[in-house]
Amino acid sequence: MTVQIPSSMLPSDGRFGSGPSKVRTPQVLALRDAGDPARPVLGTSHRQPPVKDLVRRVRGGLADLFDLPDGYEVVLGNGGSTAFWEVAAASLVRERAQHATFGEFGAKFAAATRRAPFLAAPEVVEAAAGSVAYLTPSDTVDVYATPHNETSTGAMAPVRRPTGTDQLVLTDATSGAGALPVDLRETDVYYFGPQKAFGSDGGLWLALCSPAAIARAAEVEASGGDRWVPEFLSLTTALANSRQDQTLNTPAVGTLVMLADQVEWMLGQGGLEWSSRRCASSAEILYGWAEGCEWASPFVTDPVERSAVVGTIDLDERVDASAVVGHLRDNGVLDVFPYRKLGRNQIRVGMFPSVEPDDVAALTECVEYVVGELT
Repeated sequence: MTVQIPSSMLPSDGRFGSGPSKVRTPQVLALRDAGDPARPVLGTSHRQPPVKDLVRRVRGGLADLFDLPDGYEVVLGNGGSTAFWEVAAASLVRERAQHATFGEFGAKFAAATRRAPFLAAPEVVEAAAGSVAYLTPSDTVDVYATPHNETSTGAMAPVRRPTGTDQLVLTDATSGAGALPVDLRETDVYYFGPQKAFGSDGGLWLALCSPAAIARAAEVEASGGDRWVPEFLSLTTALANSRQDQTLNTPAVGTLVMLADQVEWMLGQGGLEWSSRRCASSAEILYGWAEGCEWASPFVTDPVERSAVVGTIDLDERVDASAVVGHLRDNGVLDVFPYRKLGRNQIRVGMFPSVEPDDVAALTECVEYVVGELT
């Protein structure tokens, strides 16, 4: 029998997924309006002004949201962050990369450069799940790569250049972009997908690239030798298209519509400072509850390393997390299951800007209610 949570206790919106994440109703309405025959965007050519104007809105909005430093450019391409790992391996790493790995994203990018036949085996700085690995200065690498936030473990790292290096720094911001503070001068490529903080669909990668990164891509792609850079994985090709407010191949226009609406909503609320402060408030609620609960505790033990956008909370062995997640879902409180490969008895809570902090508080009350009914 399903535990029936009192309706007065339920959050106003029960979507807490770590990606795809909550989509605001105005984003859906923007998608509807984009299909209006009187103002058509959906179902029209991506080489014509309506869709190019949409891409221009996305690029200009992101430049404003992240206070883009001089010379940095917003580049976008088909695929997603997974595709961008291959773009980076093909177009940005000269010979060898160093990877900080403390979860799934960092490890997968390291695997991508390890597989590349034209690159030397990467240096890997690794930390156990639930903690953070930090980049370290090295004379043998020409790219440093680290996640900003690990969706799988709920750990986050500062965006910071290793001391004394003039080599490229690449930051995987898939679940951190738009929700965590960042100074882009501390990195050369800050890349992400739109399905986390931006509440859109996948199928697109976006990268905020420094002049050094742009120059490196041109250099590497022109170097020849044993390296073949397919057009789809060419950063210079993506840049050339982005400067024309388009992508190499047909983009998912609906994704762009929802992304543009979300970026403009964030800017209207107060920009990155507002969204990061809002996420931090949600995180304070979640972790504060877990620390005060006798059968729950934050998985990430160091408070400084706890993610403000994806919270992972371990439950005591006497509490069956999968049962709790199931009962929550039956009551419309969705997607708080842990990352499948982590294999822990825990819940995982997406706290992106679209999520109301009051709903995070309501979620904690619902979890307590279900556990009380089950034990």
